[in-house]
Amino acid sequence: MGIARNPVMLVLVAIAFLILLGSTVAIVPETKQAVIVRFGEPVRIVNRYKTNEAFGSTGAGIVLRFPFAEQIVWIDKRVQSVEMERQQVLSTDQLRLQVSAYARYRIVNPLRMYIAAGSEERVADALRPILGSALRNELGKRPFVALLSPERGQVMNNIEAGLNRVARQYGAEVVDVRIKRADLPDGAPLQSAFQRMRTAREQEALTIRAQGEQQAQIIRATADAQAAQVYAASFGKDPQFYDFYRAMQAYRRTFSPQASGQTSIILSPDNDFLREFRGR
Repeated sequence: MGIARNPVMLVLVAIAFLILLGSTVAIVPETKQAVIVRFGEPVRIVNRYKTNEAFGSTGAGIVLRFPFAEQIVWIDKRVQSVEMERQQVLSTDQLRLQVSAYARYRIVNPLRMYIAAGSEERVADALRPILGSALRNELGKRPFVALLSPERGQVMNNIEAGLNRVARQYGAEVVDVRIKRADLPDGAPLQSAFQRMRTAREQEALTIRAQGEQQAQIIRATADAQAAQVYAASFGKDPQFYDFYRAMQAYRRTFSPQASGQTSIILSPDNDFLREFRGR
């Protein structure tokens, strides 16, 4: 009755009740993992990540804890990203590249992450230098053109595998690694690299053109030989027709306006060149 008559006391009791309720009941969302820590020691995990877990069928929801004795450390279940600032990498063809990349990862073992790192920010800080080191080591084994070819996929897989070995120590799993930009430094190195690439492509084009011309000559010579064989076999069956055919070809070349132009030709009727005009 005394509390009911004292509004200040009633408010204090209500506030104390709300504080006690907030320290006892918590709501775990679908996108979070909860590590329950009692006096600094993790005791249990709520809504832990599971592979191929259906949304809505997880352990999310209301969770109870001992008030004031247990704390909740929230860990994201979603894919997170860590970016590597632009760094200089030396390729095998002695080209200095300015490379920026990023990696995507997910916390799959929240207990290990809490013990090894304590927070998600420390996991990202630990993975960032490892990503840069793995990127420099892998790109240092290959020429610059490897980044412009299908070999780039294998490079990314190797970097992902090396980064994943470190991520497991922090309870994380690397999902993907990608290079955002790979540029040559501005100025003389860039122009020199472009000139080397242009020279290499010109030499490759000359080689392909020479091979094509060689193959064309072989094909043309083979075709001429086959045509000569066909002509010889055909004309050998009728020598008189062969003489007539050759004479017609000679007349066409000699008396053609394009061949003679303004030149006049004077021949006697009994000239052997005009024998086909005399008949048989």
